[in-house]
Amino acid sequence: MKLLAFDTSTEACSVALWVDGEICEYAEQVGQRHSLRLLPMLEEALANAGLRLSQMDALAFGQGPGSFTSLRIGAGIAQGLAFGAALPVVPVSSLAALAQGQAAHRVLAAFDARMAQVYAAAYVRAASGLMELQGREEVCAPAQISLPDGDGWIGVGSGWNQYRDELFAAAAGRVAEWVPDQYPGAGDVAVLAVERLRAGHGVSPTHAVPEYLRNRVADKPASTPGSRSPS
Repeated sequence: MKLLAFDTSTEACSVALWVDGEICEYAEQVGQRHSLRLLPMLEEALANAGLRLSQMDALAFGQGPGSFTSLRIGAGIAQGLAFGAALPVVPVSSLAALAQGQAAHRVLAAFDARMAQVYAAAYVRAASGLMELQGREEVCAPAQISLPDGDGWIGVGSGWNQYRDELFAAAAGRVAEWVPDQYPGAGDVAVLAVERLRAGHGVSPTHAVPEYLRNRVADKPASTPGSRSPS
């Protein structure tokens, strides 16, 4: 199986190729320049592997939550490329990808959602090695996060960078430590997407839409900025 994956949910931009279990990943800190860097990074990944987009079995992307603008860019490019190459798309939670990339059993992932809020979700690693969501993803004040029972949780994500004290207090001693400066990786998007694709959860390009979590923007369609197919 061959899968091209990327994530644009944060100031990091990452791209990965998953080819029969082997992962090659590229990542850059791009700030707000996802529209300038994503397509060149995708082209570079394919060129270095000697592959074409048409040879992929699917396209996977981090659907959020995260930065509204960069999520719309990512979803638009996913739609455009998948339409052009007639590929199914596998949307993957960016919070889940962040959790998947940690060397931990229990992870509380949180992104800074601005307006004194975080996007947060708790994940536990299953016997398969994949992270499984506990409860639901939410957007809330740091003091209002939901955390399942049990100790030894690890905190990661920009929400912890911004609201560490509030999140530790809300966790009431159940979070053992936090790991700074962690971002979702496209390699972890690919790992999660492969299992979803095998389970029949690929979707048509029209359903490659961002997950904002905030209700007032959740029903806005993803834009499709001028996308071109990597050669």
